[in-house]
Amino acid sequence: MIFPKPLVHGKFIRRYKRFLTDMELDHGEVVVAHTSNSGSMKSCLEEGAEVFLTHVDDPKRKTKYTWEMIKINGDWVGINTAVPNILVYEAVLNQEIEALKGYTTVKREVKFEDSRFDVFASNEDEDCFIEVKNVSLKDGKYARFPDAVTTRGKKHLETLMRVKAEGKRAVMVYVIQRSDVEIFTPAFDIDPDYAATLKKAYESGVEVYPIRAAVSPEKIELADILPFQLSVNSYQ
Repeated sequence: MIFPKPLVHGKFIRRYKRFLTDMELDHGEVVVAHTSNSGSMKSCLEEGAEVFLTHVDDPKRKTKYTWEMIKINGDWVGINTAVPNILVYEAVLNQEIEALKGYTTVKREVKFEDSRFDVFASNEDEDCFIEVKNVSLKDGKYARFPDAVTTRGKKHLETLMRVKAEGKRAVMVYVIQRSDVEIFTPAFDIDPDYAATLKKAYESGVEVYPIRAAVSPEKIELADILPFQLSVNSYQ
């Protein structure tokens, strides 16, 4: 995903009211930027850190900026939770993920029962439902999800298990928008119910792909699939 226009540089001041942040632009103006991330954003908030924003030319919108990324310990971390859906959709459409090649139809936002999945792919042999989650939480060498309790995320996993039970392909993709991690694991301590459900889903045949993304002010692109650990005993 290439940014269509240059991003606006500044520094992070604070986050408040869940979806709002104060940012100081390079010329000193303090602006309010929207963040789509509803989680705690633990390990992604550092006062004074460099940020990049998108300027939004929409007279109907109250905030004129969208927060895209922040620099933590010398590396860019993607903040915008809408980006992973775009990345995975484009990658499946363009046959760029080896495990998800071979589909002739690729759509976004397709319903199954009472859940709406981010990507649906199909060919003459099978249907494939793909749920995408953004990962920004870092703990040592581990990328972890979620960073806050997510009943909605648990529901998606439960529905993916029913997709699999009906003989269709069910896939969970975690897009890790930071490069300073090596292994993906659920955040057992933050949301044990989600972690247990992910383990159950994987054992039921739901495919799990944690994909690290390369984040820069010019573009964000999927890079490599990370190993993952689903057992709390193996997390150190």
